Amino acid sequence: MFSSNNIHTITEFSRNTAEHLKRLAASKQPELYTHNGKPSVVIQDAESYERMAELADYADSLLKIRQALSEQGRSLESFTEEFEQSMGIEA
Repeated sequence: MFSSNNIHTITEFSRNTAEHLKRLAASKQPELYTHNGKPSVVIQDAESYERMAELADYADSLLKIRQALSEQGRSLESFTEEFEQSMGIEA
C-alpha cells in the first residue's frame, strides 16, 4: 500500500512539517511514519480521510444488510431487485 517514497520518520516530519503537509495535500496519498525504525502512524489529508471513512461506513452498512438478509434466508440480490422496483429505480 505504501511505496518507499511514502515512508518517512517522525523526526523528518517534525523538522519539515510544512513541507510534509504540502506534499500530503497535493498527493492525496497517505504516508507512513516510523519511530525507531518501526511503523508508528499514518497521516493523510482530511479530504481523503473523510472519503475513506464514508466508504468504510458504506461497506459496513452493506455487510450488516447482507448478514441480516442471509439470516432471513434471502439474498442481497433478491432484496436489491425488489427494493429498486418498488422505488422505481432503474438499474
